[in-house]
Amino acid sequence: MTKNDILRRIRYTFDFGDDKMIALFGSGGKQVTRAEVSNWLKKEDDPEYKELNDEHLAAFLNGFINEKRGKKEGPQPEPEKRLNNNVILRKFKIALNLKDEDMLEILELAKFRLSKHELSAFFRKPDHQHYRPLKDQILRNFLHGMQIKYRGQD
Repeated sequence: MTKNDILRRIRYTFDFGDDKMIALFGSGGKQVTRAEVSNWLKKEDDPEYKELNDEHLAAFLNGFINEKRGKKEGPQPEPEKRLNNNVILRKFKIALNLKDEDMLEILELAKFRLSKHELSAFFRKPDHQHYRPLKDQILRNFLHGMQIKYRGQD
């Protein structure tokens, strides 16, 4: 699953316009132009398509957290240089103030079953013996479930 695909799905699910997208990047610590956002949202076969890097997606997700939860006091967190699916899922959990049950419910909306123990393995530290890397399929189903929950359609 590409970073661009994640960005497109969030934009669609929450119906963000270009100005809102630019503001979210800015809130997360990255100033971007309308052209950059537009090129990131294009399909891969478009000649103007540009690949979104980890740091920009991290900044967008940090801005999304600020939007949904409010900015925290003090210095804002720096966008991560490297992202993986586990970090992305954690940022959604924080932004939308989700409990484990809420996350399992969202996955269930996409007709994907996961146990609470399996879910908790995704939020452990990578050096923990029960840590499990989050596969694209699970993140894709989570994003689909979010779309159903927040947009109200398949």
